[in-house]
Amino acid sequence: MVLNKIKGGFSRLWGGSPETAEQEYIEIDLGQEIKKSKVIVRPFLLKKFEDVNDILNSLREGYTIAVIDIKALKSKDIIELKRAIAKIKKTADALEGSIAGFGENVLIVTPQFAEIYKAAKIIEEVDKNQEM
Repeated sequence: MVLNKIKGGFSRLWGGSPETAEQEYIEIDLGQEIKKSKVIVRPFLLKKFEDVNDILNSLREGYTIAVIDIKALKSKDIIELKRAIAKIKKTADALEGSIAGFGENVLIVTPQFAEIYKAAKIIEEVDKNQEM
């Protein structure tokens, strides 16, 4: 076979015989990868727009629920905050995740397997009360 000739040629090149070359190889199963199975709830502090990259990289791994404190950037530059939130939202949408604000200074971003509960009835009731 052609493969045996090539294998024999390489083994002679490194100083061995073709018979010993067959006995010295080890099979490696590349199909089995170690995957993370734990979900990480990770806090982030958004001080400047560049901090978004760490958040996005963690979200792209697929096992991180990000709890983001936006207070520092909100008090410094509201335009940069809007850009950062837009970028985080685009990534969350692309990953089919969820994003929601809690209070005025916290964002929660989840990957695809987790969903943020948003009470639609409560929101509708608040809107009705404000109209009256």
